[in-house]
This record gives sequence, structure tokens and C-alpha cells, in this order.
Amino acid sequence: MPTSHAQEAVTVSVFVQRFSATRRGARLARRMAMFRLDLWGVPYGSPASDAVALVVAEFAANAVLHALVPGRDFELRLCCDRASGVVRVEVSDAHPTRPEPPRPAPGPAEAEGGRGLLLVEAVAARWGVDERKGPGKTVWAECALPSDSRPLEAS
Repeated sequence: MPTSHAQEAVTVSVFVQRFSATRRGARLARRMAMFRLDLWGVPYGSPASDAVALVVAEFAANAVLHALVPGRDFELRLCCDRASGVVRVEVSDAHPTRPEPPRPAPGPAEAEGGRGLLLVEAVAARWGVDERKGPGKTVWAECALPSDSRPLEAS
């Protein structure tokens, strides 16, 4: 006679996808991240979704603009951990240069570049850079989930 096993609730969901190291690839990475979060119960336009969108946009843009290695894609990995209340964003690329710690950009306030990691630092609980297998690095950030999000859907 088979024994019944109680199923545990899924509290961690993961999404991994490689994208071309182009502006289009960076834009698609951001859009796919928002779509996946919505499927996981973090709705479009919520503070957590907006924070993750900003982080993915910045990391993907940096992978395309500053860490481009011809012929190499970048990888986006999202990990939504309900138990710890965190969405972890990781972007891996093949370029070995690590990003500089954020500091206010010199120059006029209306300049278009140089503030991305300051924004990431403002919206993420923490962020950093790790080594990875093979060439390159992984830049990551963790964004807080609200405690009252709707239940996680299976995916």
C-alpha cells in the first residue's frame, strides 16, 4: 500500500535565460524578468517589480555596453525566494572587468551616464560581484519582496 506524502509549498522559483549582448537583448531581459515576476505573484508596477526592473535594466545595459566580448551572450538569472522575502537578480557576462563601486558621477547633473549603480544601491537591499566558472563575472542584487504579496503560482 503506497504511503501518501505531504507536498511542501514551493517557496523558491528560478528563471534562467541567455540573451544576445545587444540593446535588444538587454530590453528583452528586462521585459522577461517583469513577465516572470508577474507569473510568480509579483505584479507589474509593484515596488518590488519596479526595483527588479531597474536592476535588470542596469546590469543588462552594463553587460552590453561595458562588458561586451564579441560572440558572447549574457545570462540573466532570477531567484524568487518567498521564505526569505527576496528576489535575487544575477547577470553574468564573459568580460573579466569588475564594476567600480558607485559614487556620484562628476560632471553636470543632466549627464546621461554614470549613475546606474547608485540607483541599484538605492533600490536593492544589497548587491555585489562574484567570480563564475569560465571567463567573466556575475553581478548580483537582492530586492525585497513585500510580505503581503499574493500567493506564488506554480511554474
